Amino acid sequence: MSANQEAKKLAVEDIKKLISSSKSVVLVDYRGTTVAQDTALRKNFRENNVAYKVIKNTLFKKACEQLGISGLDEALNGTTAFAFSGDDETLAPRLVKTAMKDNQNITIKAGLYNGKAVDEKQVVTLASIPGKEQLVAQLLYVLNAPVASLARAFKAIAEKN
Repeated sequence: MSANQEAKKLAVEDIKKLISSSKSVVLVDYRGTTVAQDTALRKNFRENNVAYKVIKNTLFKKACEQLGISGLDEALNGTTAFAFSGDDETLAPRLVKTAMKDNQNITIKAGLYNGKAVDEKQVVTLASIPGKEQLVAQLLYVLNAPVASLARAFKAIAEKN
């Protein structure tokens, strides 16, 4: 086996590990972005602990085949970058959606969500879901509201008497 084939096998194994450890993956078409825009995008991803990599489509396709993932063949054409979100399913889609507002050259091609291929519309829907911290805060507010109202009512009664 040649050194090139061995390197490709190792690359496919690394990609499989990335996919397996990610809750969501966004396939991004970055054609037309400038170096400065790409640098800013990579910095934003890095600050939010999202892996952003440009990988050969054939290697990503081979890794998906080995993991039993199908449905991405059409999206794996042309320039493709991949945003891997490990902890929060919605983080990578939200960051890409935000980047799309700042840079019209960036588009979502497709994605993976919990190991299954999803189309662009589903990735955008996933991006519209608030993050885990925000959802917990909303839940706590809803749970606290009745108790706070009851406390205000008791205080008003006490002040009246």
